Amino acid sequence: MQTRRWRVLVADDEPAARRGVRQLLSPYPQFTIVGECRDGHEALAAIDSLHPDVLFLDIQMPEIDGFEVIRRRSPERMPVVVFLTAYDQFAIRAFEADAQDYLLKPVTEGRFAATMTRLTRRLSEGSSTREPSIVVPTSRGAIVIPLHDIDWIEAADYYARVWVGGRGYLLRESLDALERRVAAHDFARAHRKALVRLAGVRELRSNSNGELVAILASGTKIPVSRRRRHAFVRAVRDRGP
Repeated sequence: MQTRRWRVLVADDEPAARRGVRQLLSPYPQFTIVGECRDGHEALAAIDSLHPDVLFLDIQMPEIDGFEVIRRRSPERMPVVVFLTAYDQFAIRAFEADAQDYLLKPVTEGRFAATMTRLTRRLSEGSSTREPSIVVPTSRGAIVIPLHDIDWIEAADYYARVWVGGRGYLLRESLDALERRVAAHDFARAHRKALVRLAGVRELRSNSNGELVAILASGTKIPVSRRRRHAFVRAVRDRGP
């Protein structure tokens, strides 16, 4: 059976950056580069003529920048966009434009691989929108954490810490605000300072003091408060296996 291939367009005014994307994409045979553009004008024309599935898009380009490319064509009519830039200050704006990811130059192979995993999943599912996620600022710009990758979220004073596979990411947002964003996506409060992704709960167990503990797939044990015990157990049982 022939390997499925997705069409990639690269728009960047720096030849070295375009070569870099080509090199990073070489281990992914299901993706093929169908065109390269030096500015926003060329990008708009190539999107219409080449019909790419994916656009690696620089932000700062001559005359028409990356955001203007999206505005002129509208997010609904764009291919899946991965921003590739040397500037970290545009990350939140990029995700508001429904970008799949935001890569800071120079891009490491490991960081690029994480992007390609999410990109492949989105294209394979045929989704026209980015999967529900949280954008977390880092010293390297920002990363996108899909909600289904999160184990749990804990309050950290006026911040929140998002836990993924034993690694925590600090987010400048209160737990209450985050709860309003993720409650419809299979999350529930275990206690005042913990939000748990229900699909990640592998067992509910009582400890020696009769207190309920949620054991996550990651091995983390989250106590469930007496006040929230009934609602939490019901939420776990209602979602089923």
